[in-house]
Amino acid sequence: MDFERVWLPWIYLYGAGGVLFAAGLVLVLRTGACDPRRPRDRRWIRILVGGYLGYALLHLALILAALASAAGEAGP
Repeated sequence: MDFERVWLPWIYLYGAGGVLFAAGLVLVLRTGACDPRRPRDRRWIRILVGGYLGYALLHLALILAALASAAGEAGP
């Protein structure tokens, strides 16, 4: 598979999406809507960041599995 068809969309999705996610998180923290000094807010920040990273890693694992499956089917 070509880099442009497999990895470029993933990089764009989680790169550009990560920038927007981080900008939103910074905005929430700067406005005081979420205070990292409070344990409950720290928990939600961890959930948000962990969910983003977890979803990106799950997507990565599924792409790798699909590539391995496609390589096995290619044959000689």
